Amino acid sequence: MQYRNFGRTGWPVSEIGYGMWGMAGWSGSDDDQSLRSLQMAVDLGCNFFDTAWAYGNGHSEQLLGRLVKANPDKRLYTASKVPPRNRQWPSQRTFTLDDCFPPDHVREYVTRSLANTGLECIDVMQLHTWEDTWLQDDRWIEELIEQKNQGRIRAIGISVNRWEPWNGVEAVRSGLVDCVQVIYNVFDQNPQDLLFPACREHNVGIIARVPFDEGTLTGNLTLDSTWPEDDWRNSYFVEENLKSSVARAEGLRPLVPAGSTMAAMALRFILSEPAVSTIIPGMRKARHVESNMATSDAGPLNPSLLQSLQAHRWDRTPTCWSQ
Repeated sequence: MQYRNFGRTGWPVSEIGYGMWGMAGWSGSDDDQSLRSLQMAVDLGCNFFDTAWAYGNGHSEQLLGRLVKANPDKRLYTASKVPPRNRQWPSQRTFTLDDCFPPDHVREYVTRSLANTGLECIDVMQLHTWEDTWLQDDRWIEELIEQKNQGRIRAIGISVNRWEPWNGVEAVRSGLVDCVQVIYNVFDQNPQDLLFPACREHNVGIIARVPFDEGTLTGNLTLDSTWPEDDWRNSYFVEENLKSSVARAEGLRPLVPAGSTMAAMALRFILSEPAVSTIIPGMRKARHVESNMATSDAGPLNPSLLQSLQAHRWDRTPTCWSQ
């Protein structure tokens, strides 16, 4: 495992981190399997784990707390998120700070996250949605700074909407946030336009989420793919998205290096961007942990393949199903 600085915090975080949504928010979750996979990741050098209160109403946070306590000799970096008060994902331009993150709500959910994990301090606390217009109201940052001063959190971050990386650039430029979480993958390359340059300029850490485009970039999605009735992917992979996603993934198959997989190529594409601090794929099974962790030592892609993949950029506009 290779490590990168997490922005201005200076923390050495693993290039491949761990996204914990699937351990509570997706169908088929199993705690014993999840804990085995989490421990395998630690044993293979992973030290950055991203969760949120919204992932099973704190259940994923509880699993993270158990993992940290089971590894007292290792420095594991913990990241969680305050849910918006209105429980609306993604944020909308009309939402105010009071709709989503008034100070008492932020304080309450920092407290809940600490209780769920059983930890005295969470390394990174993020707002789970974001609007750059909220910079006009200082109450959110004043509360998070107070939480930081009390030693309950160590760093402040935001998580930006799907396909809207521009709506976070001003937050980065403000100097108020230590990190930003954004969707970045072979298809979603638009963070390179404005967000990544701003992060480099202000030494802000970048957490790259959804590296496999919710499964498309594993190469396993087909037009016949189905999920259990209560799985959120039913609302994401609606017919129009499923068809276009499968078609675009098929276009990538000829580019997969011999002896590799589309998933490994997808992760190594992200690792080819030096601005990214860590990638947080979801991993519920041991074989996924092992293969994903191995991509760090494989390193970035060669320049010619990287150039070919850049031609597969897919600029999309948020819709009612994109969440």
